[in-house]
Amino acid sequence: MSEQEIIAGFEASLEKGEFFVVYQPKVNHSSERLVGAEALIRWEHSEFGMQRPDDFIPVLEKNGLVVRADLFVLEKVCSFLKKCVEINIQTVPVSVNLSPYDIEEESYPDSVDELRKKYDIPVSYIRFEIPEEAVVGRIKQVSTVVSKLHDLGYEVELDNFGSSYSPLNIFRELDVDILKLNMGFLGEKIGGRGGVILRALIQMARWLNIPVIAEGVENREQADFMRSIGCNLIQGYLYSEPLSERDYLELLSKLAYETIAPVIKLSSSINPERFWDPESLDTLIFNCFVGAAAVFSYEDGRVEVLRANPGYVKEIGLTSDGMGDLRLDPWRGLDKTNREIYESTIRQAIVSEEEERCETWRVQSNADYGMERKYISSRIRLIGQSGNQYLFYATVENITARKNDSIELKESEQRYYYANEMANIYSWVYDVATKEMHPCSRCVRDMGLPPLVKNYPEPVIEAEIFPADYADMYRDWHRQIAEGVESLEAVIPLTAGRVPFHVRYTTIFDGEGKPIKAYGSATLVVDGESVLGPDRQD
Repeated sequence: MSEQEIIAGFEASLEKGEFFVVYQPKVNHSSERLVGAEALIRWEHSEFGMQRPDDFIPVLEKNGLVVRADLFVLEKVCSFLKKCVEINIQTVPVSVNLSPYDIEEESYPDSVDELRKKYDIPVSYIRFEIPEEAVVGRIKQVSTVVSKLHDLGYEVELDNFGSSYSPLNIFRELDVDILKLNMGFLGEKIGGRGGVILRALIQMARWLNIPVIAEGVENREQADFMRSIGCNLIQGYLYSEPLSERDYLELLSKLAYETIAPVIKLSSSINPERFWDPESLDTLIFNCFVGAAAVFSYEDGRVEVLRANPGYVKEIGLTSDGMGDLRLDPWRGLDKTNREIYESTIRQAIVSEEEERCETWRVQSNADYGMERKYISSRIRLIGQSGNQYLFYATVENITARKNDSIELKESEQRYYYANEMANIYSWVYDVATKEMHPCSRCVRDMGLPPLVKNYPEPVIEAEIFPADYADMYRDWHRQIAEGVESLEAVIPLTAGRVPFHVRYTTIFDGEGKPIKAYGSATLVVDGESVLGPDRQD
């Protein structure tokens, strides 16, 4: 048909029923369930036969007839949905296209809502698709229409994204509910540079909590690739060509339906738009946080750091250039054992949904710091989830010095126990903060003490190892140790036989002068002097 024939025959064909609507399903490729459908206009002219939409729709747009055509599609959809309700068949949301000319009509949102109400259709049954080409150059105007549709309760899809080289600020300016990606990005090759671009767009949409539908999916290879990069929702000939109303009704009776769930379930305390906005207060607080903090995603063993404040970069030991290395290989610096510790903590955080902690050794090498072995304390909390992908907030603290002190102290304790065992002296270590006592093997063997004594010294007083008349004095010793006394000693009769022992305490302090442990010992006293003990008298 020529342009003139299209214009002249349009109204007559509407009246004669030569225009009709077909429905192309939208499917979750993972579950193979319906998530919706798109309504498309078709024209079978009584004289010229079936007309290609690419031929007649531009003519209708050019001559101001497309608004009438779009309202016709919407009315047919409403009528169909009404029929589904009446015959008790599951009702799936249907998307209706909005053209640039619909957007020019300020009253258009009100017109479509009146039409929906005429058929008494719930607002959730209908969505609107705005093509990307209608947005470019008129974002503010489109945004106003989208806001009106949102106010009326409708969801809006951005259709054909990627076909017109649109700027990424569409993400920021246009508050759409669903993004439809054009498979033209892939070209003829699965993956490649087009695949990298698609994955980046899907990742951005996910963290903005925008579900993504891949349109134009023609084969399983394409669908499997899209699923591998985080897009399960597809539309295209792989699952179905556009169907007549009768065929689509039959499909509805056979396939299960599921809603398009939020892409990522974020913690209620997080607003994704504020958090990713570089000028927001949330970002300012994150960047100025005194500690070292990062946000990372985890999926099937893969970790990607999405944000890191300066403190994190400094503590982990990376320069700005090194940040790129971190993004490429976040596991770098962790050996197999320490990676297993960290990954186990991640999984614990997923299950508990609480903050989980771990400590790991990390070896780092870069131009500024050279080789360095660090002991890092990490706190990890789950803040969001999207399928098998999880979003975490993590803080880290370099506790290498503390760990080295602990190792040195433990080695000192081992030497202390060994020397006392060899000298036949009873010895123990008292932890000031926890009030726990770790007895030597001779204490366990001869005194019947457990390997760990809690709430010390009460259990040994109750066991009458320290007699009742010395109990208050011994309790006072531990109070003095907690206050920072350097040493204590006295001859005390021990056990029910009141055997005299020379009891000594020596307090150990941390770098800030705070008492952390006390070494205790008891040496047998004979004729007023300490001796090595009966096993060493020869």
